[in-house]
Amino acid sequence: MTTERTLSIIKPDAVKKNVLGQILKRFEDAGLRVVALKKVYLNEQTAGEFYAEHKERPFFGELVGFMTSGPCYPLVLEGAGAILKNRELMGATNPTKAEPGTIRHDFALPCTDLSANAVHGSDSPESAKREIGFFFSAAELA
Repeated sequence: MTTERTLSIIKPDAVKKNVLGQILKRFEDAGLRVVALKKVYLNEQTAGEFYAEHKERPFFGELVGFMTSGPCYPLVLEGAGAILKNRELMGATNPTKAEPGTIRHDFALPCTDLSANAVHGSDSPESAKREIGFFFSAAELA
């Protein structure tokens, strides 16, 4: 399997629950390496730009509002099949449908807002490249 990089974001709800270290440990225990990590406070413009592909969806405003509600931690993960591995670790977008042992099941429940699902992860090599570039410069990834 090819070594690749992907973006994950530990979202404001998980930061508020103080489970940052537990989530990072899940990534590392699964064989993914944290290449870059930073604390970010998104504003409406930046959150809107990052989630622009969802602009026409009914949940867009709630998503932007949630992502600006507190700090989040974007990070770059690297490893064999990192994109798929990260998606499997995260679990279903809706935490109530996520399998036990996944990040979203274990850290996002109870969930009343699907935006508050603990983590974000790139869904393809193309989105990983775009999303990593959104948060990190080449110098931060060296």
